[in-house]
Amino acid sequence: MNLRKTIAAIALLTSASAPSWAQQNLEVLHFWTSGGEAAALSLLKQRLEGQGIAWKDMPVAGGGGEAAMTTLRTRLSSGNPPASVSLMGFDLVDWAKQGALADLNAQAAAGGWDKTVPAAVQRFSKFNGKWVAAPINIHAINWVWANKQVLEKSGVTTEPKTWDEFIAAAEKVQKAGYIAIAHGGQPWQDATVFDSVVLATGGADYYRKAFIELDAKALNSPTTDKVFQRMSQLRKLVDKDFSGRDWNVASGMVITGKAGFQIMGDWAKGEFINAKKEPGKDFLCFPVPGTQGSMSFLSNQFAMFKVKSEQAPAQAAMAAAIMDPALQSSFNVLKGSMPARSDVPDTAFDACGKRDMKELADATRANTLVGSIAHGHAVPASVKNAIYDVVTRHFNGQIDDKAAKAGLIDAIRN
Repeated sequence: MNLRKTIAAIALLTSASAPSWAQQNLEVLHFWTSGGEAAALSLLKQRLEGQGIAWKDMPVAGGGGEAAMTTLRTRLSSGNPPASVSLMGFDLVDWAKQGALADLNAQAAAGGWDKTVPAAVQRFSKFNGKWVAAPINIHAINWVWANKQVLEKSGVTTEPKTWDEFIAAAEKVQKAGYIAIAHGGQPWQDATVFDSVVLATGGADYYRKAFIELDAKALNSPTTDKVFQRMSQLRKLVDKDFSGRDWNVASGMVITGKAGFQIMGDWAKGEFINAKKEPGKDFLCFPVPGTQGSMSFLSNQFAMFKVKSEQAPAQAAMAAAIMDPALQSSFNVLKGSMPARSDVPDTAFDACGKRDMKELADATRANTLVGSIAHGHAVPASVKNAIYDVVTRHFNGQIDDKAAKAGLIDAIRN
């Protein structure tokens, strides 16, 4: 039996039985070092160890994975890559272009990945028609988290549905003596807010044309003016000490009743759950007003690097385990994200998770699911970083709305 057929057969083995070939290490490089992330990842680790695969953990702290990528480049340059690496967005594309990733088509065919993974996610999972990574989750970016008691005390009794309603609600919170919007002044957080404002202001079509296709006409449109005007609105609703604050500290401000709202991806839910807060009772979660029916996303995926052939069966087993519907459910319940497979039921998820999954299904059907500007799923890193620079300078008051639009166009053009 040739290697392709061997891998295909092994991919079907998702039980806890331990095949004889599996007594080996599988080195996994990742950047999931927080409590919730580590707990979710341990489910995959336990699954593989139950099959006799010794998971060799290689965690590299550093937020979105920049430190992990530095480590990976060092390992590749020495000709000793890890067997599997957690990657996302254009980082996946870059490694695939270099020919460093293994072919996972056999596992994809056996597991029905083509039929169950949204096309917008497959854009990064596949390269030249080949599956090169197994997506373990999808995170929504355009979410609002709110302290229910703070809103009630401020006279906000209904969930805002439009941008103007959201600003009016935030102003009520501010007038009542609370911080309206908890925010951390770091470039990626500024860009995360920008991500949602772009989607709320111009919809998925404008988002796609301006920030994925980089269409000059869309970028130079009045819609871009309005985006920066809305960012200026938000700037007036954060506290003076926002600069440099970590995102989870901002979440804590909402949790403890110091602030009313936070605009942050759905991973923020883990902070509320860890604080023993209940959705609907203690906190609210909803799409950024104006983005209902659309979603900007990131997807964490595990790529298998080309290593010695004797490790290929263990890599195949890991890919199959990642895409197993039961693992996708249990993992994402802990992670606060959504399954990458559309056939996973929402039964085990809480109210926020169920709403998240419904929004994802609606956006997938309507073709309004778009890769995140802020999190490397819209444009390559060089363009993303240029956008970061303009957005952060604008949010810090270093340039006005007009200069920000001009700077954005110049930065993207150059």
